[in-house]
Amino acid sequence: MIQKHVLCQVLITLSMMFLWERIYAQQAWIRINQLGYREADVKVAVMGSKEPIECTRFEVVDAATHKVVYEAKAVKYFGKYGPFAHTWRLNFSPFSRKGIYYIKAGSIKSPEFKIDNRVYEGTADFVLKYMRQQRSKYNPFLKDSCHTKDGFIVYHPDKNKDSTYIDVAGGWHDASDYLQYLPTSANATFQMMFAFMQHPESFQDKYDAWGNEGSNNIPDVIDEAKWGLDWLVKMNPRKGEYYNQIADDRDHQGMRLPTLDSVVYAPNKGFARPVYFITGKPQGEKYKNKTVGAASSAGKFATAFAIGAQVMKPYYPQFAESLVQKAIDAYEFGKQHPGNTQTISVVSPYIYAEDNYADDMELAAITLFKLTGDSVYLKDAIQFAHMEPVTPWMGADSANHYQWYPFVNLGHYFGAKLDHHNRDTYIRYMREGIQRVVNRGKNNPFLIGVPFIWCSNNLVVGMLTQMSLYRKITGDKSFEEEEAALRDWLFGCNPWGTSMICDLPENGIAPKDPHSAFTHLYNYKISGGLVDGPVYGSIWNKLIGIKLYAPDEFEAFQSDVAVYHDDYGDYSTNEPTMDGTASLSYYLSMLQSDTLSRLEYDKEGGVIKIDSDKKHVYLLFSAHEFAEGGKHVVETLARNKVKGNFFFTGDFLRNKKHYALLQQLHRQGHYIGSHSDKHLLYADWTKRDSLLVSKDSFKTDLEKSLEQLRKLNIESGKWYLPPYEWYNKQIVEWCKELGLTVLNFTPGTGTNADYTWPGLKNYRSSGDLLQHLFKLDEKILGGSLLLIHLGTDPRRKDKFYNKLDIIIKHLQKNGFMIKKLPN
Repeated sequence: MIQKHVLCQVLITLSMMFLWERIYAQQAWIRINQLGYREADVKVAVMGSKEPIECTRFEVVDAATHKVVYEAKAVKYFGKYGPFAHTWRLNFSPFSRKGIYYIKAGSIKSPEFKIDNRVYEGTADFVLKYMRQQRSKYNPFLKDSCHTKDGFIVYHPDKNKDSTYIDVAGGWHDASDYLQYLPTSANATFQMMFAFMQHPESFQDKYDAWGNEGSNNIPDVIDEAKWGLDWLVKMNPRKGEYYNQIADDRDHQGMRLPTLDSVVYAPNKGFARPVYFITGKPQGEKYKNKTVGAASSAGKFATAFAIGAQVMKPYYPQFAESLVQKAIDAYEFGKQHPGNTQTISVVSPYIYAEDNYADDMELAAITLFKLTGDSVYLKDAIQFAHMEPVTPWMGADSANHYQWYPFVNLGHYFGAKLDHHNRDTYIRYMREGIQRVVNRGKNNPFLIGVPFIWCSNNLVVGMLTQMSLYRKITGDKSFEEEEAALRDWLFGCNPWGTSMICDLPENGIAPKDPHSAFTHLYNYKISGGLVDGPVYGSIWNKLIGIKLYAPDEFEAFQSDVAVYHDDYGDYSTNEPTMDGTASLSYYLSMLQSDTLSRLEYDKEGGVIKIDSDKKHVYLLFSAHEFAEGGKHVVETLARNKVKGNFFFTGDFLRNKKHYALLQQLHRQGHYIGSHSDKHLLYADWTKRDSLLVSKDSFKTDLEKSLEQLRKLNIESGKWYLPPYEWYNKQIVEWCKELGLTVLNFTPGTGTNADYTWPGLKNYRSSGDLLQHLFKLDEKILGGSLLLIHLGTDPRRKDKFYNKLDIIIKHLQKNGFMIKKLPN
């Protein structure tokens, strides 16, 4: 009887334990980045609990074997946040082994996640799916046309033209409604071209110009940006005539596909929609906006046209050329009409209440300088930068809808790259904005410092962009953890454990029921769209027309701090936006690019190989005083349809007899970077750690060469080839401070000896160099950097550059791809 009683008690105890563990597990969660982590990433999970528990250590567990592979005590307690009574940051950054894992803290387990350098591969193109789906005029997703009758003019100062037809069909619908705005469309267009300019290697070509499947030998991101530029040209049909918006909130008459839109805005206009002329004055009736100028919109026109004139040139040269004057005209229009233009609402109080314009004009000025080389624009840019050193939402607790737009000022980045005299000022402004957001988020476990206003995810993307560019241009990694936290927030390391991008990851927790007619009425997926994101509980409770259509799967995680629903009825947190999605293209392309190229270094810290596991070769050409082989090299590269990587000294760049060559190289899209200004010897030949230059003299010399590149409208990128290919660790560190990465030829390849001439002990004939190169195996050649001098001392009659055609054909015959250096 006693044994039976004891057995019963044991069974009851075990049952209670299992029940307690099940309940307990529901009271604590570990949030991770669902896409995973690159091997060298800062890696931090966040644990939140509704009950008092302790956490002083955790484990990383192999998902296949369930064996512990890493143990850590890197736990930081943060207390209460949002729905959680207790929170912790679990840092496992030192663990970098490739594989699939989960985290275990006590009995709490995280979802499985991957550690792999390829976790972001394809994501930059993935978000373009949503952009194509948002197209107006022809919609490739629906394979049908829509809004082809746009539109009739409103507010034209010439009453004879008011209410008349103008062809502005095209562009993208702004979100899940079908309004179209110049501010968001111009910004989206710029952001995609900026992404391609920075990381062209991250984008593929699987769609044609119309957005239909099928390659057209143009990267898809360029096709999408061209769609935006074509529409912007229509919205600026001639000098001094600019339009800001198509349609208004009378659009909001129930969910329907854009191809079935039947909203009528005016008698006798059919399905044509109003097109709002930019007057620089308040517009609207019941809900009049607070427009006080035109520069915010004019600046956005100018920036899109100016970058378009550069990025589109290889693909649409005549179109690109036509954009130059349009960019100049738009900028001048903005200077003549300073102030902001806001959007219009008719039946509701919700408008894009943009209040700033200095950021738009700064970016316009700096891109026009890059386009034209006219230093007047450089002077204008710094003046506009001083007007708004920090985008005002940064560090703020709240803001009106789109009050400080765009959410990141890329003018500061371009200023730091292109304006030698004010570089430190631009960098200081970038850092100050970052620091304000970091300070605001430092006391919560997610390190989230953006205010939870409408479209908070756009603010996250803006800050990620600024952090990334600041790190790139300065080499300063002091904000790495905060950047990682914001990145991970978008992919699931947030209170709700959800990604904020539709279907990314496909099989994870991500928006599946967004505020969209595509999904709600027809179950069409709208993959790639970045949803608005969480809002303060106080905002959500006051919004008009919010209704949830299904039980809230995130109910346990809602709080006054922030609310998010994956529900069609919540237009405030779960509606994808076109501009927010486009703005992701830069950051995702950067994540891909950083790990698409695996770098190998010499003992001094210079890069000597890129992706040694791939059959890639990079041809480097350098020149200082000799360049007699330039014409032959350029023609050979063009004939073989490959790109080279050229490094020139400032003395070479200033020599007018080289201008035609430089223009040809630039026009053909080769990489052009610095080889110093005066070709100084940095370190002693026999005692390499002994410097022969001071930091000031080194920096002055290098910046003079970069300045000369800028004068020639050449963006040098991140790579630097030191003179004589001779440097030490200190030079590498000083280059990092200037945002440059030192590279060198791959040891053992031998082609760099082509500078020698008979009589030197180390003389190597071109035949010897060629024979040596042909004997190299794949292990040495894979990812190698082959250096060839563009010209040599006249005493060398046997010019190795004359063998370039043979070299290219040999490499290609053996399966090697000749590559341009990644940006």
